[in-house]
Amino acid sequence: MSRKKSREYAFRLVFEKFFHEPDSELQFMDEDFVVTDDDKPFVNTLIGGVNVHYDEIMDIIKNNTEGYDIERIYKVDLAILVLAVYELKFDGSTATNIVINEAVELAKKYSTDKSYSFINGVLAKVIK
Repeated sequence: MSRKKSREYAFRLVFEKFFHEPDSELQFMDEDFVVTDDDKPFVNTLIGGVNVHYDEIMDIIKNNTEGYDIERIYKVDLAILVLAVYELKFDGSTATNIVINEAVELAKKYSTDKSYSFINGVLAKVIK
């Protein structure tokens, strides 16, 4: 599995988090989405980082989505933003342009036709 697929798996876990108790931590799911042993460290870094910095990440998103109530943002888009903001602000192991491109690609695959431009705009504000 590539980092792209690992990131997609982590996105799916973040998305799932929105349907559980607010303080629940992310963890691997048993499903068809296979994570190889080589990819587990990266997925664990993403999941662990989101768990640790979740409140800070949500504050960053709130501060960069002027005119949007965070509770009304599509959950798919919010999950993508949470993962990307973690990588941009707290991880730093992946180049900024790659993180943003991967977030946009996830939006194109999983969300609405307009979501990718919304996500791109929010992340552009986050990196300023």
